[in-house]
Amino acid sequence: MSRTATAFGNVIEYIQDRLYLASYTSPPTADTPFPYPKQNQSPSKRSSKAQPGPTAKGPKVHPPVYFTIDKTLLYNAFHADFGPLHIGHLYRFAVQLHEVLGDPENADRGVVFWSSADSRSRANAACILACYMVLIQSWPPHLALAPIAQMDPPCMPFRDAGYSQADYVLNIQDVIYGVWKAKEEGLCGLKDFCLEEYEKYERVDMGDFNWVTPDFLAFASPQVKPVHEIPPTSPTYATIPSTIGEVQRSDLPGPFKNVLSHFSSRNIGLVVRLNSELYSSTYFTKLGIQHLNMIFDDGTCPPLSLVRKFINLAHEMITVQKKGIAVHCKAGLGRTGCLIGAYLIYKHAFTANEIIAYMRFMRPGMVVGPQQHWLHLNQSTFREWWHEDTMKAKFAEMLPSTPTKSPHKQRYVSNGQTYTPPNGSQKRAALGEIESNGQSSMGSSIGVQEDNLPVPTPGQPRKTSKLYGNGTSMRSPLRNHENEPFTKSEYKTEITRFDGETDEEYHLRQIARRTTSRSPTSKADKDRRAISMTTTKTSMTSTVWRYGGESDTENTAPNGARPKTPSGKDKSGNGSGTGSISVGKVRGSPTRRATESKAGVRKTSGRVGSIGSTTRSKPS
Repeated sequence: MSRTATAFGNVIEYIQDRLYLASYTSPPTADTPFPYPKQNQSPSKRSSKAQPGPTAKGPKVHPPVYFTIDKTLLYNAFHADFGPLHIGHLYRFAVQLHEVLGDPENADRGVVFWSSADSRSRANAACILACYMVLIQSWPPHLALAPIAQMDPPCMPFRDAGYSQADYVLNIQDVIYGVWKAKEEGLCGLKDFCLEEYEKYERVDMGDFNWVTPDFLAFASPQVKPVHEIPPTSPTYATIPSTIGEVQRSDLPGPFKNVLSHFSSRNIGLVVRLNSELYSSTYFTKLGIQHLNMIFDDGTCPPLSLVRKFINLAHEMITVQKKGIAVHCKAGLGRTGCLIGAYLIYKHAFTANEIIAYMRFMRPGMVVGPQQHWLHLNQSTFREWWHEDTMKAKFAEMLPSTPTKSPHKQRYVSNGQTYTPPNGSQKRAALGEIESNGQSSMGSSIGVQEDNLPVPTPGQPRKTSKLYGNGTSMRSPLRNHENEPFTKSEYKTEITRFDGETDEEYHLRQIARRTTSRSPTSKADKDRRAISMTTTKTSMTSTVWRYGGESDTENTAPNGARPKTPSGKDKSGNGSGTGSISVGKVRGSPTRRATESKAGVRKTSGRVGSIGSTTRSKPS
């Protein structure tokens, strides 16, 4: 053929001066121009820091070696679908490529893997070469894909085997990343791959099944009568084979014999049927293989509740019983791909595109039509299920094997706030509800004995008020009953004397109050302020109500000056000006007593556990 009659094509350098990917409108010959003008080189596996070696001059001196698989490795389309080529095609391609590269006559020659110029041939050729680099030469996917980005025009996307219009796109990148992900997860490899077995059982007349992963097998539904389940009491039950030898000697159809024999010998533990009954499940159960129906309509997508049930059963079968699972629908493609794909996304975190592409690489035609969109829309849900199940398992491992406390007791964790016990609780509050304080400090009882006091009682949180500095309940010292309203006749200015209080304790409190203010003594008896006190073992808190026409100026020192801070002793050298007053016992709500003193008290600073300085002023 003359040079003028030779069509020029597109040539991409995959391995420098050694391996090329090309497409031609006509078969290339020794007269086909080569090499073409230098294009951008693809990334090589060698480090850029490696010592440069002698440049290979073979392709420039000798004509290259051309080889193609266009006529030998064909994609068997179901309808208008095409590609990618499956794992059996990859195995045969690798054998052929290694023969060409290993031939001594080709040691100094370039090798050109070429295809026809039509869009489908170019896409399948580029995809099979990239799969070879990832799965056999262990290239990372981005290096295997980089040369393909130079293809002009770009490769045609793959399409599904459905009869409807193709509306979901898979490209070479999806296939490469899906195969690489499966390789990294230990789901795919050629080390233990048997080409003869693969090509035998993928045929319809031999069983029509393929291993998708080491744990999942996809197959088309057998069609054998009877189709109903056969009870052990039926005479027909005795004719059902129970061993591989009996299967081979039976009069069952050849494809069904292959299915039963292969499943039994390859440790299949569960068969899941997704379509209507076309055979009796007894054929599997009598061989010791569990059988389960999860039937839903052809061409539809399964409900998530069914998917969740399938994932739980499959995970238990694979991880606990260490057995494989065989799934089928009418053709073993659409509905079967939905459930197997859902589990592989759940367990291995594939993307929807990656898992669809990978399953088609293992069994062409899997996942059809709207089922592609269904996997894409629900892929995050399947991954979330895995995360939830993993966290539950970790928490279960952290729990003690023997319970240390009663299982019906609820444990609370304090966040530093004040708590009140839950409704109906029989436990006391953190410091108890103090009702009386009529006993001496040595023999006082606070509702519960000290040695029986619980830890800070959990319950409903409430705001930490400054008035309730220690979490104690507060009742007004000037009211006999909690619900009794205030009257002006009860406004007393002298500090209250509590029941059972010793003279020494009362005297200390009097000194403390007198040293906190040096304001003039008020002579009015009308608009005086009452004091409510709650004392504990460590501190006493006082608060003041304001009544009548009292204004804020009454609570400040004269001329706007700040009130004087107690120096710790009064003029006589007695008493302490600090806010912490030691009290011998916990006090409850004291009984009101009238006093003779007419001293006034200013509003406290509000600090918990201290008594603020007071100011006496004349009433307005």
